[in-house]
Amino acid sequence: MPLVRKEGKTKAVRAPRADGEATRARILEAAGELFAASGFVETTSKAIAARAGADMASINYHFGSRDGLYQAVLVEAHRRLLDLADLQRFAQSALPAADKLRMLIDKLIQRATEGGTGWDLTVIAAEALAPSSHFQVLFELEVPMKASVVLSILEDITGIPVDDPALLRCLFSVVTPCVALLIGRRGIPGPIQEVQRMPREVIVEHLHRFAMAGLEAIGSEYARNR
Repeated sequence: MPLVRKEGKTKAVRAPRADGEATRARILEAAGELFAASGFVETTSKAIAARAGADMASINYHFGSRDGLYQAVLVEAHRRLLDLADLQRFAQSALPAADKLRMLIDKLIQRATEGGTGWDLTVIAAEALAPSSHFQVLFELEVPMKASVVLSILEDITGIPVDDPALLRCLFSVVTPCVALLIGRRGIPGPIQEVQRMPREVIVEHLHRFAMAGLEAIGSEYARNR
């Protein structure tokens, strides 16, 4: 922190950039909490600014508009749900591909079965159940990079190239049960709630075994037809 001297006294001055980053973070957190609680339509910029202890101009300065802020909240929510750096770290490790897949499933199921739920999961679930025009931002900024990492793991398991449509179908089959359990955190009635109450390790083991059996079958079929 820089220092300035005034009338014989030395005073610490916060760097403007650090102040700006802190304000942006407060606004993003406040917006996430309010969007999760009330939805995009019912949440005003005024309410967000008040909760963040910021002025309205700060929202426009950092995010351009309320729409821009909501999109930033969606991106941040997706990052909290599945961080690209964490995903790349275990994907690039020396572990067998099957173990990497288990780690991915475990990370997602941990969020689906843990006692509390942050605003990130609530916001993502709401968009997944009733997508708005802003949902597309995730498929522009977050989903493609993460999907490519997961596809590389599935390629190692199946032997199917990442550009083959069959591997994309495999990705859909592996991820969809985890997504269903994540969305189920919003209290959707039915068997999802029963599964969520099961021990996490039981769910992970089942989903991993089921996924591996399917992937190995599809991989064998692909090899036979080459």
